[in-house]
Amino acid sequence: MTKAPAEMMREFVKSQNFTSTDEVMTAMKDMFKDILQEVMECELADELGYEKSERVSNDECSNKSKNYRNGYSKKTVKTQMGELEIKVPRDRNGEYEPKIISKYNRNADGMEEKILSLYACGMSQRDISERIKNLYDVEISPELVSEISEKIMPDVTAWQNRPLEAVYPFVFMDAIHYKVKENHQYITKAAYVVLGINLDGQKDILGIWIGENESSKFWLNVLNELKTRGIKDVFLFCVDGLTGFRQAIEAAFPNAQIQRCIIHQIRSSTRFVSYKHIKELMADLKKVYQAISEEEAMNNLILFKDKWGKTYPSCVKSWEENWDILSTFFAYPPEVRKIIYTTNIIEGLNRQFRQITKNKPSFTNDDSLRKMLYLASQKIVERWTQRCRNWDIVLSQLSIIFEDRIPA
Repeated sequence: MTKAPAEMMREFVKSQNFTSTDEVMTAMKDMFKDILQEVMECELADELGYEKSERVSNDECSNKSKNYRNGYSKKTVKTQMGELEIKVPRDRNGEYEPKIISKYNRNADGMEEKILSLYACGMSQRDISERIKNLYDVEISPELVSEISEKIMPDVTAWQNRPLEAVYPFVFMDAIHYKVKENHQYITKAAYVVLGINLDGQKDILGIWIGENESSKFWLNVLNELKTRGIKDVFLFCVDGLTGFRQAIEAAFPNAQIQRCIIHQIRSSTRFVSYKHIKELMADLKKVYQAISEEEAMNNLILFKDKWGKTYPSCVKSWEENWDILSTFFAYPPEVRKIIYTTNIIEGLNRQFRQITKNKPSFTNDDSLRKMLYLASQKIVERWTQRCRNWDIVLSQLSIIFEDRIPA
């Protein structure tokens, strides 16, 4: 079975006298066209119940509602071998529609997937057009790229609304900002990203919301949406200093604990510290957040206040006012502390988003941004194959601390 095609191929190669790879590609393109044509002929034969060259009686035709072949219509399709002009067979009743390439599809053999892959890498529509032209010698207009990308919007909506697991030990929330066109002008909007770690230690992007202004009401809507998608419990929320987090979490998940990112807190509280003091102040502050226990940390915070309170009262006040959500991690062992100490996990995700979208300084609308971030998310999550480090130890600790909240 395998020998005959090899012999046929050998005879074909001998008959062609190829002298360059261009000639080989041209021959392959012609073969691809012929095979595509034959597939459609076979499809129509199955539809009608008889082969193209086969004669049938009127009685036999009546079984097929007297449907006949009715010539061809020309169609140009874009493939990885270039543009091909094919002849699509027609039937008199207009019932036949090719399965190999649908009626309104002008892109064959994975060309759309190639375009979406380039789109997911952050390339602009114009850059994609040029890349496809250089690679495949196929003319793709920026408008066609936009049309193809628009086809994934149902997938974006389905992904954003997909069911989630009942329990997530850790949920991280953060925002990344982009320029988006609205009412004929570009404004700054935030893509609010929620990342969860499930009981198996696997990371997942739970959703992305586009909004202009953050508030407790906005975040409450996000959290309620997560609840309607199946989340019943979250042990710890890890957040930065964005507005509205705390009130929304307390309203939606009253049993959850909150850890504010220590790194964000340091940056925020030391913004106005003089350069001549920053090194000494940071050394004293490190004794607070790197303490072994909360008691030791509180004692060091009192010493910090005595030394720096008059010079930098706003810095000290920031730590005092947020202490209840800054000190949460002291109640946990080192393996858990490493996870919740900062929002590095989600910031790492946002860095990947920025890397992918760096060639897109702005977006024409919210959906344009959603599509880009959705495609980027799919590529990123595919690489998340490993569990969080030391997850066996982390889970054993959580099983004791949250014994009554972990499903059997």
